[in-house]
Amino acid sequence: IPTIEQFAIDICKHFMTTFCQVAYVKTYVQEVPWQRLHENGVPHIHSFICVPDGIRFCEAEQCRNGPLVLFAGIKDLKLMKTTQSRFEGFFKNEHTTLPERHDRILCGELFCKWSYGECRDFDFDSIWYVNKIRECILEAFAGPPDCGEYSPSYQKTVNSIQMHILSKVSQVQVIETVLNNTFYNVVDTKNLGLTNDKEVLVPVETPYGSCACTLGRKKFLEA
Repeated sequence: IPTIEQFAIDICKHFMTTFCQVAYVKTYVQEVPWQRLHENGVPHIHSFICVPDGIRFCEAEQCRNGPLVLFAGIKDLKLMKTTQSRFEGFFKNEHTTLPERHDRILCGELFCKWSYGECRDFDFDSIWYVNKIRECILEAFAGPPDCGEYSPSYQKTVNSIQMHILSKVSQVQVIETVLNNTFYNVVDTKNLGLTNDKEVLVPVETPYGSCACTLGRKKFLEA
C-alpha cells in the first residue's frame, strides 16, 4: 500500500470487479499520526505517542460504468494567530450585537477537502509531501515568520488558503474549506486591581463562527 489514496482506489476496484451486484462504492481512509517515543535520542522498543497536527484523509467514489473520483484532505488542524487579525466593516442591522474587532485572536479548527477530478495516475505522496499542501495552508494562514499576514476577516483567510493551494498544486481542481472560529474574550481583572492589556484571554464555546467556502478552477467547474 504506497499511499492511503491508492488503498482507497484499490478497495473501490475490488468491490466493482468482485461483486456484479454492487452499483456504487465509496471508501474513506484516514491516517493516524503516531510517532515512536524517544528517550535521550534512543527510540523506544514498543511505545508511541499520537501527535495530531492535522489528520490526512481521502475518499474514493466509484459508480458502475462511471469514472473513479478521488478526494483528499486534512482535518482537525488547529491554528491560531495572536494579532494582525480583525473583523470590521461587516453588514449590520437591528439584530447585530457583535462589536467590531480591530485587533483580535484568530483561532480555529480547519477542514480542507479537495478533488482531483476524474482520478489520474498521480503521485499522491509527492503532492502531499513535495508540493506540501499542509504547508500551503500554514503559509496562507500565518504569512512570513518575520512579519506575519494581515487578516481582515477569517472569511478572507479561508479564501486566501484556497487560492494559495490552487496556485501551487495543479492537480487540485476544487477545494472545500471550513474554518470553525473560536472567540477569545479579554478577562476583566479590574476587581483584582490589575490592568489586563489583552494579555489574559479566555476562549468561549458560544458564540462561535463557522465559515465554509468552495473554490474551483473555472474550466473544471464549467465541464
